[in-house]
Amino acid sequence: MSIKSRQVAGVTSLVVVIVAALSAYHLATLARLSLQESASRGELLRQAIFQRARDVVPTTTDVASAYVALQKDGGIRSLLESAACCSENVTYAAIVDREGTAVAHSFPAYEHQRLAEQEDLQKIVDQDSIALLRNVYSDRTFEVRQPLLFGDQEFGSIRIGISTLLVKSQLQKAFKAAAQNVLIALLVSSFVAILLAQWMLRPIHVIQSGLSRLGRGELDVRLDLPEGDEFKGLGTSFEAVSAQLSASRAKALSTPTEFETVVENLEDAVALFNPDGDLIFCNPAMGSLLPGFSTGSRRLSEIAPEDNELRQLVERTLAAHRPQGPVSVSNDQGEERLLMTHPIDDADDKFVGAMLVARNLAYLNQVHSTLNYSRKLAALGRLMAGVAHEVKNPLNAMTIHLELLRQKLGKAQPVIVGAASPQADARGFRLQAEDSLPAQAGHQMAQGLMDNNVTKHVDIIGKEIQRLDQVVGGFLKFARPDELKLQPIHLTSIISDVTTTVAPEAEQMRISIKSECPRELPEINADPAMLGQAILNLALNGCQAMPNGGTLKLSCRSTSRNRVEVDVEDTGVGIPPEHLQKIFDLYFTTKEKGSGIGLSMVYRIVQLHDGEVEVQSTPGVGTRFRLIFPQA
Repeated sequence: MSIKSRQVAGVTSLVVVIVAALSAYHLATLARLSLQESASRGELLRQAIFQRARDVVPTTTDVASAYVALQKDGGIRSLLESAACCSENVTYAAIVDREGTAVAHSFPAYEHQRLAEQEDLQKIVDQDSIALLRNVYSDRTFEVRQPLLFGDQEFGSIRIGISTLLVKSQLQKAFKAAAQNVLIALLVSSFVAILLAQWMLRPIHVIQSGLSRLGRGELDVRLDLPEGDEFKGLGTSFEAVSAQLSASRAKALSTPTEFETVVENLEDAVALFNPDGDLIFCNPAMGSLLPGFSTGSRRLSEIAPEDNELRQLVERTLAAHRPQGPVSVSNDQGEERLLMTHPIDDADDKFVGAMLVARNLAYLNQVHSTLNYSRKLAALGRLMAGVAHEVKNPLNAMTIHLELLRQKLGKAQPVIVGAASPQADARGFRLQAEDSLPAQAGHQMAQGLMDNNVTKHVDIIGKEIQRLDQVVGGFLKFARPDELKLQPIHLTSIISDVTTTVAPEAEQMRISIKSECPRELPEINADPAMLGQAILNLALNGCQAMPNGGTLKLSCRSTSRNRVEVDVEDTGVGIPPEHLQKIFDLYFTTKEKGSGIGLSMVYRIVQLHDGEVEVQSTPGVGTRFRLIFPQA
């Protein structure tokens, strides 16, 4: 919903709710007043009957005669019969005995019959509005009661019946009137809300129009806002922003160095020409395609001969104001280029020149080949990870059964096996009669199983299985690393943690640690745990490369192209030139007890962070690893 629709709906709903609440309160008040009026009339009739009954009862000698006197008394009979005239809501009036049997009734046919006792009307009148309305619409009869005394004893009571049917009828008429009022309030409030929303939202429409003009490139936009303190400050702020954008745009147009820097780094060749055919700008890649560019000339007719396809494309675009190409050409080095031109229009759709683009097809083919190769490597990695995972299951089973074999060999005892009866062999199994061996042969078999060479061979198999399991585990860790949890981090904290971790080992090996990481260094998006592990691996490798002591230096710096560099440098033995191309290969190591996984994991972690790794090493001087990451 739009702001206008929400405002109209909100105002209308508020008015309708208020009117409906007031109408409900009015209906409840009306019902209460009607019942109170009926109760008052019933009270008058009750008092009149009570006074007459009090005059009649003392003339009797017992309760039975009192009932007869009340039934035959003409005054009481007249009062009972006039009950209907007392109020429209009074349905009956009666005098009943202690058992509830009617002694005298406004309708003689009900005399000598038991009357069901109804709820006291006064209790209903005293209830809250919701309970009161519920009882009114229940179509029940309520009573006004007065006890009768004979001496000090209660011998009966006066009952006046009050019906809510008439009250309900009155409420229904009032409800129709209230519904009409709600409908009228809904229509009036909707109309007023629409007018109010139109008036209140006008400044927003003005601001929206101003923003649209700014988006189209108009400068110094001003807002026609209503007078008042509320909008004066808003208009001033908007005009200040407009002026600032105008100044920024003028500055950007006057200093095209940033644009040139970006275009110069493009692999594609780009050149701009004005409508007169003068060269406005071209990057270095385009210079090799323009024969006369080195002479310093800027005229298209001077930097390219008439039969040059590049010149023909530009001239056709300048004449027709339409794109031309693509056309394939080759330069002096044999590089194939795809030429195309595009007309350039300003914000007012006015033609201001032509852009010439020469796309390097060799580079695109190289990128395409790299992508295909990357896909193949990824598929091969997934395949090898699955194979390694499947290899681990048999290795685990072999380890378990080898351990069981080792336990059985440890429990084995030399046993001489008879020829006629079953005996136990050296492995704990019993030989049946038909499989029994000569005693000397059984003795030799047991001795062979207990030979120390067997145990030695089992240990060798166990160690090889364990080594193979470690190799498979390392491959799995390399092929399927943990999920990255990237977040903006400052390298200062990472370098500090690595320095603290490496310090004890470095101190034992007489290695001094230096760290240079300025606090104002830009943040990078990285997984703190994985990045810390990569730098820690390099630092530990550096320490191991300095068995006779030295210096380990960890430094950080920001560079061009929004990059951050991390250097890990040691003064150790260095890496031979023939090994530099292999150090990141999985399982390649020159250490006696090395696994060949550490540097591979470093390279893998840097790749996952869209970074680069550089290494420089001189044997006998030291090694420097440089990690390069994009800024956050």
